[in-house]
Amino acid sequence: MTIGIVVFPGSNSNLDIRWATEGCLGIATRFIWYQEVNLNGLAAIILPGEFNYGGHLPYDGVKRFLPILQSINTFAQEGGKILGICNGFHILTEMGLLPGSLIRNQNLHFICQSSQLEIQNTDSSWMKHYISGQIISLPIAHGKGRYHCSKEDLRVLEDQGSIALRYKNNPNGSISKIAGITNYRKNILGLMPHPERACDPVIGGIDGRKLLLSLVE
Repeated sequence: MTIGIVVFPGSNSNLDIRWATEGCLGIATRFIWYQEVNLNGLAAIILPGEFNYGGHLPYDGVKRFLPILQSINTFAQEGGKILGICNGFHILTEMGLLPGSLIRNQNLHFICQSSQLEIQNTDSSWMKHYISGQIISLPIAHGKGRYHCSKEDLRVLEDQGSIALRYKNNPNGSISKIAGITNYRKNILGLMPHPERACDPVIGGIDGRKLLLSLVE
């Protein structure tokens, strides 16, 4: 099975994702340029993080007409698995595939560090290899990673078991310490931490492996 890695102008984590999935886990990948539309034959899609469009997403009117985003929306509606990491999570919220938004960190600083996370709901294919309440460590690197949503959206996320990960120490001030969420159907996951940077003990840990393996399960 092959997963697609979407490459936007300014992307720089696409190589990290390919290294983690192919190099560490043996999962076949294909880069998908943002102007492409063909997603046929893909088991899942990853929207990587780090400076897509220089960290400044295009205006809504432009985003609607980016060919790849139209294809991703169709892929999602058909039940395809989509993983959005960091800026990729932001894109999923801008597309309306996940609720809420990502705003500037509470301390207004760029944060780059390992962060302890508590596994929340494990009833999705994304989190099935973890245990609820388990503490894992994944790197974070963002200036606009503070998750925010309305009280109603938060209630819905909690009621439908869509909160996948919470920060232990909440470094960016996210509402309810949220680090990652799924949609209602559980085929879409967005998170700010970088699982692809925790796939080899040489670089500090392997807590992200199980999440990435779920892409092809």
